[in-house]
Amino acid sequence: MSRPVPRTSKSRPGTSHLLEYAMPFHRPFRFATAATTTAAALAALALTAPVAASAPASPAAPADVLIGSPPLTAPLPRPSRSSDHLTVTVSDSGKAATNGTYELYCHPARGTHTDARGACDKLDSLSRWGKDLFAGVPKGSKCTMQYGGPATARITGRWAGRPVDARFSRADGCEISRWNRFVPVLPSVAS
Repeated sequence: MSRPVPRTSKSRPGTSHLLEYAMPFHRPFRFATAATTTAAALAALALTAPVAASAPASPAAPADVLIGSPPLTAPLPRPSRSSDHLTVTVSDSGKAATNGTYELYCHPARGTHTDARGACDKLDSLSRWGKDLFAGVPKGSKCTMQYGGPATARITGRWAGRPVDARFSRADGCEISRWNRFVPVLPSVAS
């Protein structure tokens, strides 16, 4: 079968954007190209955008607002990471100085934590989009039967906009490894 031969239609004014395909033994047909459709959509948007922008922001807007002036309402604030706040509670770590409850605020780093800057930097380095930073050891994991001591910790609060309630121990090799990943958020404990 032969391929259609495109040619622009010049017979009628205003139809130069239409293509006409001549097929043997077929009646020629016309259609709009994707560029024409896109151009028409952009033209319609350009005509309606100024009207939408000049609409009053609220029914109580003053009558002397100029058409095309910026809206009177302030933009919504962008969510910030300044809400990153964790409470770290450590017990039985073997060091009286590291046992207790500490407040940790990040972005900027501050609080009663002994190394707020280091803890916030560590949490930032461990954070990955779509992953639960504080997830426990998966069930059914094969872990060494190693005891790392009686130290326990609990971290509660909010991190990256999500609630946190995580418990840590040093009951086996997997839990010890998980604890060590969080140093200096959690204190360094010798086994």
